[in-house]
Amino acid sequence: MKKIDLFMVRSFIGPLILTFFIVLIIFILQFLWMYVDDLAGKGLDPKVLGELLFQFSLTFVPLSLPLAILLASLMTFGNLGEFLELTALKSSGIPLQRIMMPIFIFASLIAIGSFLFADYVLPISTRKARTLLTDIRRMRPELDIQAGTFYNGIDGISIKITDKEPETNRLNGIYIYDHREGIGNTAVIHAEYGYMKVTDDESGLILTLFNGYAYKDIEEKNVPQEKRTYPFRRDRFAEQTMVIELEGFGLNRSGMDIYRSNYAMLNTSDLTFFIDSLSTRFNSRTEVYFTEFSQMRLFTPAQYRNPGFQKEADSTVVWKYHKFNAREAFDTLSYMDKNTAISRALSFAREGTSFMTEKSEALVAEAKNLRKYEAERYKRFTLPLACLVFFFIGAPLGAIIRKGGLGTPAVISVLFFVFYYVISLSGEKFAKEMILSVPLGMLASTIILFPLGIFLTYKATTDAAIMNAETYILFFRKIGTFLTGIKPEKDDEGTDTGT
Repeated sequence: MKKIDLFMVRSFIGPLILTFFIVLIIFILQFLWMYVDDLAGKGLDPKVLGELLFQFSLTFVPLSLPLAILLASLMTFGNLGEFLELTALKSSGIPLQRIMMPIFIFASLIAIGSFLFADYVLPISTRKARTLLTDIRRMRPELDIQAGTFYNGIDGISIKITDKEPETNRLNGIYIYDHREGIGNTAVIHAEYGYMKVTDDESGLILTLFNGYAYKDIEEKNVPQEKRTYPFRRDRFAEQTMVIELEGFGLNRSGMDIYRSNYAMLNTSDLTFFIDSLSTRFNSRTEVYFTEFSQMRLFTPAQYRNPGFQKEADSTVVWKYHKFNAREAFDTLSYMDKNTAISRALSFAREGTSFMTEKSEALVAEAKNLRKYEAERYKRFTLPLACLVFFFIGAPLGAIIRKGGLGTPAVISVLFFVFYYVISLSGEKFAKEMILSVPLGMLASTIILFPLGIFLTYKATTDAAIMNAETYILFFRKIGTFLTGIKPEKDDEGTDTGT
């Protein structure tokens, strides 16, 4: 049996490594597709880009493992069934559960490793990746001035051109607005055409302008408002060279503390600490808001209240309730006092409603924030659990379809994974929006797919032909016979003709 166990594990490791890296590359390409606008045109060093991709590839590992296990188990058992090796093992008296056992143990070890990776490595890699991505987003883009639009990528300078010739890098109809003095559009330069280039060290921008005018407002000092004449200066030039200093175009690395309290970048112990702290704060604020509403909003403040209590000898307050007819009391008031009473009652009601709306929104926001931390803590367990769920789906399904290779298993795996991913995202969103409880929302995909895995394992053990089209044709024929009462005709051999 040890040789069979080693044979099964070796048959599984190869497809697992292959499919894992295929899935990981797909997630990396998806990341590049999503953030291509943030990365393009920044002049990133290959080392920085490689670090970014490496850190994000680490964040994709826990999500890639379940799909890789599903695809690898499908390929492994599909190959064994296609080449009749699975049939030979069964004919020798070894049940399918015993054949699956070594790979199940191996998948369990992978699930444990996935949890440890997600708890210790994932928070650090996620924090590094997000911090580096934020720094790259803050980088100033390379000078890419488009015709017909204002370019404001340089501090204190706005540039607009009417036409651009990419072949010669010539800019036509140049307008330059200088705001560096901080007093408005006091300096404007217009040139018929010109050329632009960045210095070798990328610290300055050189603009060579031809056939233009320079306008500058002259500030009048110590002149009354009514006597100002608003003079300006106009210079004509045939050629002029401007050097503009460029700042902030490089990559400035930030520390890792900017995301230290983000729920996606904490391990399980830190998440538990934050959940306890947020729960305590939420309960405390709920009690404070309830006390404030009941004592100051729901009932009249003490200074306006008719004391209906008596003090005992030990200075304790004992309330005594009396019957009070509001209608009779209201009828005893004068017309002006009635209007005053109604106005004050409406005012108190509006204040109470406003207080309730404001505080309830604040509490809902805190509750949703708390749900995010709780959902993230459950997520650390659901992804490793998905490795086992997908194994119980892939292994028996591969034994049923008996088709190896990468084609059919890949299609089936993608369908199951999309189904799992949609349910997981929906359950997580419902949990964070307080539509479902956090355990139910985060475990929804497992609750749905695990019984399917048990069903497929049972069918594969009993050699049920669930992938045979004739089985379903006969099933629907029986339903049609039951509904119509017409039995299908049989040929001479006793086979149903379907007519």
